[in-house]
Amino acid sequence: MEIRNTTDQDFDVFVSTMLAAFGLFPDTPVDGGGHWWSALEMDRCLFAVTADGRPVGTAGAYSFELTLPGEALVPVSGVTAVGVLPSHRRQGALSSLMRHQLAELRARGEFLSVLLASEALIYRRFGYGPATHTAGLTVPRHRAALAVPRARAACEDRAADAATGPIEVVRSSDCGEVLEEVYDRYRRSQPGALSRPHRWWSLRAGQPPIAPTPRYVAVHRNSDGVPDGYACYTIEPGASRTMKVDEIITADDAVHTALSRFLLGHDLVAQVSFKHVPADHPLRWQFEDFRGGEVTGVGDWLWVRLLDVPGALTARGWFADGEIVLDVEDRFLGERGRHLLTVRDGKAECVPTDREPDLSLDVSDLASVYLGGTAPSTLVRAGHIRAHRPGAAALADALFRTERSPHCLHWF
Repeated sequence: MEIRNTTDQDFDVFVSTMLAAFGLFPDTPVDGGGHWWSALEMDRCLFAVTADGRPVGTAGAYSFELTLPGEALVPVSGVTAVGVLPSHRRQGALSSLMRHQLAELRARGEFLSVLLASEALIYRRFGYGPATHTAGLTVPRHRAALAVPRARAACEDRAADAATGPIEVVRSSDCGEVLEEVYDRYRRSQPGALSRPHRWWSLRAGQPPIAPTPRYVAVHRNSDGVPDGYACYTIEPGASRTMKVDEIITADDAVHTALSRFLLGHDLVAQVSFKHVPADHPLRWQFEDFRGGEVTGVGDWLWVRLLDVPGALTARGWFADGEIVLDVEDRFLGERGRHLLTVRDGKAECVPTDREPDLSLDVSDLASVYLGGTAPSTLVRAGHIRAHRPGAAALADALFRTERSPHCLHWF
């Protein structure tokens, strides 16, 4: 089995091979694009080919920026289109593709890669770990009232609501530039968020509101008239009358509340279903009826892979001082390293050491705690991370803790 890079001339064969691996057919073409593979970067894609040159496997990567704790923006590869034809599975093609791809990413100087896992069993063996989680929230209209915040007097609350500004409803096809600008401001402050390159918006690749699929958008503007948040939604026809909210995008909690109140108060809707809600988001606490929202579809979203442990650990921001020795094993690449991580004033230094380890862990488990979405002590209790002394897990929890939980809702 040979792994080779693709060119622009391979696009059609790449797509047909990838779709065949998933058992899919191309959708009916949509004016203006909309196929998620239209944004593929062919200079970053790979073929697995047989001895006679037939492509039987694919792997690709998008160029994104990832926001780390501390609002550090770093380049990251979004791994995609990974598949092998059913006729050639369990012959080493997938492992060869992944090993070749990781080598290329390292050669580019990247220390992280990310993906959305179609199956949770596949990617941990390649060193990826689930790093962000998301959930759905379904709210019947008759239980959707938001409570008056108990920390503020009612008059202050009304003043705060008025200060958030007006909301305008437009079609997604008419406000692409606004959506792109608001999303870009949001993702720069949200740990775990990925950029949405302009190319994605221009090609209408991905899911709504990027895709040309019709959607309504509630755009919120601040007191100066500048858009500072939006909610993308559709209402299902028929008896269910369910409003489905693709995403609410804003970095301001007050704006999120205003948009949520607007959606929950929509006429002729029986229930509102939010697709992406972070596990610790305050929205559930804002309902007058605490049980008004039913959490559904809790699951992993962004999986992370560390290609350079010291590079990754020194790139993110930190919110507690201390030092810890990590013994990290990378089974897939056959590597192991012991690292002294020292954090002072929000910055980290990570150097090789011969000191006895505080924690021993797989690179995939380090990936899961890297963005702060999973506490190291959780994986110690699960039997995956080994703590070598009392207090080591608590120290790791304090170091890897973040001020804001990571969340990603970009689909690729």
